[in-house]
Amino acid sequence: MHDESSSPARPSVGDGVRAVLRAPFARRAWGEVAYCLVGFPLALVGFVLVAVLLALGAGLTATLVGAVLGLLLLVAGTALARVLAGLRRGLAAGLLGERVAAPGPFRPGSGAFGRLDARLRDATGWRAVAYVAASLPVATVGAYAFAWWTTALVNLTAPVRWAVFGQHPVRPGESMPVLTPLPFGGAPHVTTFAGTFVAVAVGAVSLLIAPWFTRGVVAVDRWLIRSLLGPGALAERVRALEETRALAVDDSAALLRRLERDLHDGAQVRLVALAMTLDMAKERVRDGVGVSSEEAARLRGLLDSAHLNATEALTELRDLARGIHPPALDDGLPDALATLAARSAVPVELAVDVPERPTEAIETIAYFCAAELLTNVIKHSGAGRATLTVRDERGMLVMRVTDDGRGGAEEGGGSGLTGLAQRVRTVDGTVRVESPRGGPTVVTVSLPFHA
Repeated sequence: MHDESSSPARPSVGDGVRAVLRAPFARRAWGEVAYCLVGFPLALVGFVLVAVLLALGAGLTATLVGAVLGLLLLVAGTALARVLAGLRRGLAAGLLGERVAAPGPFRPGSGAFGRLDARLRDATGWRAVAYVAASLPVATVGAYAFAWWTTALVNLTAPVRWAVFGQHPVRPGESMPVLTPLPFGGAPHVTTFAGTFVAVAVGAVSLLIAPWFTRGVVAVDRWLIRSLLGPGALAERVRALEETRALAVDDSAALLRRLERDLHDGAQVRLVALAMTLDMAKERVRDGVGVSSEEAARLRGLLDSAHLNATEALTELRDLARGIHPPALDDGLPDALATLAARSAVPVELAVDVPERPTEAIETIAYFCAAELLTNVIKHSGAGRATLTVRDERGMLVMRVTDDGRGGAEEGGGSGLTGLAQRVRTVDGTVRVESPRGGPTVVTVSLPFHA
């Protein structure tokens, strides 16, 4: 048997009537009215400005003389559309509560032509242009929706205007018009005070319809904002993956750092103590206290073997700890690279200019990249000198290793460049190798400052 009490309550006719009657006085309705009122002039002015810039830009680009100016006008049009998009997102957030995340920041190219090309290919800017174009007809309908509110309020005050302010016909044949928001059908007129209540009835009907008309217009504009002015579903997913990747990289760097400290402060200390104890035991055996000469010789052999194993284990453990996190990085990347360059068998000229310190994970990757590249110089290049430079170039940590060797370096040739490129790609970095036969070889590693 079906239990009526367990089923969700369905809205009744009375609930619907109350919703209709309350709609004109709801805070949401007045926010949407204000949005339509402010949005129309913003959409109109924005459309005119962007359309003029793009039209002039397209026209001049087609000519040889004004091609550069035309491209600049096109760029200005998309940049202005971006600004207008930001204003529209702010307006929607303030009046409608529609909070749409801003797209990612614009990423300029390198050089004047690179920046110009990046602007022309700016998908976010062109989506903003599409919104500016699509929002004008929507805003126009929104202005018409605002007219419903205006006519409703004017008609509702008709008796007061007739009786109190004297806005009534005074000569035979004159009448008071009743305003209607409909674009056709004319306007009825009243000639008596009783007739003003016809205007009140028209105003009441208009007032009850106006919120729903406005809400429909605003719903279309909300959809346009979410579709064209936000980061988009794919971009949002990419951003989430980038944040997750950054957290994973930073967490792994911190975990490896803790492991290195545990090895340094725990296992290494115990091995050092073991080596010292074995040294003391060897001294006691060498003195021959309480043992025969044959037994002493056998014990010395065992102790020598144990001491050798402990020393080798300590060396391997130190190398492992250095491979996890070089202690030189504790003082920052410049000092670590200076130590690396000083230990190189090939003279290395070092230049580091990095005002902002990268995150620990990026510093570690940069250090091991430098170590791998200098090792390649020593083993494979036959170079007499090398140069290591690290600079901040347009928000990226760019490291270049140059040598005067024989050249011919390439990924997959046993030089470790393949593994280096894979390590760099985990943080969206890049590796570029320029190594013609006969040299010189230039390897450029670009890394973000934050994973």
